[in-house]
This record gives sequence, structure tokens and C-alpha cells, in this order.
Amino acid sequence: MRVSHADRERAVDVLKAGFAEGRLTQPEYETRMTRAYKAQTYGELHLLVGDLPQGIHHPQTPRGFGPPMAPAVPQTFLPTPAPPTNSSAVASLVCGALVPMVGITCIPAVILGHKARAEIKRTGESGDGMAVAGMVIGYLAIGTVAFILLIVAMVASSSA
Repeated sequence: MRVSHADRERAVDVLKAGFAEGRLTQPEYETRMTRAYKAQTYGELHLLVGDLPQGIHHPQTPRGFGPPMAPAVPQTFLPTPAPPTNSSAVASLVCGALVPMVGITCIPAVILGHKARAEIKRTGESGDGMAVAGMVIGYLAIGTVAFILLIVAMVASSSA
């Protein structure tokens, strides 16, 4: 079965870890790296990293037969999953986006934005930019309405 670029990169990560742990000499590491980038099949990659503790898993190897397989890449090299997006931040941005059509949504945009920022600080979720955007739009809409009401009041009092 042919390998993808991501499979080659995972094998290279295993080689890097093996070299860093002192399991490979410099010339052996460089030779294996060159061969890994030229590999076309899983068999070729397995020959390069099979003798290392974190060798790659062939996708067609049945699970439950033989010794348990080690993960394809050491935990150190795996990307950390992205934190979930705060739902109040999304709601704040949506309310802010609806302000031009439904003006009253500026108030929930501000409230939800503040709520979302507090939750994000507490839980570590993502979405702070959306919360800020919803709050800014909400505050701008409230400020615009207040300014228009002030102008109308001034005009009404000067004409009376």
C-alpha cells in the first residue's frame, strides 16, 4: 500500500526520536532519513523504523493478533488537540452580526460577550476573538443609538 506525505513525516519523527535517544548513529540517521523521504510503500517505511520502539503501524495489520503495537509516533510529536470553542462566544458574535437587521440584539451581544470571556478565562476554551467582536459590535450599536437619541433630544429642545 502506498504511503502519504503524512506517513513519511510520522516515520521521520520516529527516526528523530530514535536519534535523540541515542538509538541511531549520525550516518545511520541521515541514511534512514533520506530513504524515508523516498519511500513509496508502508513496507519500505517499516524497514526503516521497525527496529525502533515507536515503529509505524501498518494499516492492514489486524488488531488483537500478536503483541500490542506501539503508537506510530511518540506522544511528544503528536499535535495537541484544539480546545473547543465557547458557545457563548459564538452566540455573542451571531447577535452582533444580527444588529443591522434586528437592532435589539446589541444588548445580548454585549452580555454574552462578557459571559463568554469569563468562561474562556476559567475553562481555557477558544473563541475569545468572537466574544470581543460581538461585544464591540454591541457597544458600537448601543453608542450609536445613544448618540442619535442625544441629537434628537437636542434638536427637539432647541425647536421648542
